[in-house]
Amino acid sequence: MKDIQNKFKITLPAKSANEAFSRSVISAFIAQLDPTIEEICDIKTAVSEAVTNCIVHAYGSNYKDNQKLVIISAFFDKDGLVTIKIKDKGCGIHDIDKALTPMYTGGNSDERSGMGFSIMQCFSDKFSIKSTVGKGTTVTLKKYIGKHEE
Repeated sequence: MKDIQNKFKITLPAKSANEAFSRSVISAFIAQLDPTIEEICDIKTAVSEAVTNCIVHAYGSNYKDNQKLVIISAFFDKDGLVTIKIKDKGCGIHDIDKALTPMYTGGNSDERSGMGFSIMQCFSDKFSIKSTVGKGTTVTLKKYIGKHEE
């Protein structure tokens, strides 16, 4: 792991109001890297999609409100690589390959576009997902801010 310059971790209730809050938090965090407007928008969009997926898909009615959580952690290294993890402790994903298919939705297809993971991938330089059925899902987004070495 490269030299971590700064990091944070927050735990939020899985409520729709926290989607906007998570965008604000990540924007404030990366502001110290002097990102472009495009870089800020990319990260905000990817994080928003990940948090929305937690809120909409991770928890069913069998979870109590105090169990419905979204955990966001982020850090950046000296090269400007921001790593963001969005985690839930929900139902998990049965078939990640299927879930990654554009236009697929595990929710009500009349209300969902099925593009969440595609959007996260599009606005990240690197994207990964890990999920265990019955234990939850972690999405990892990586994005370079400014000039970097690859």
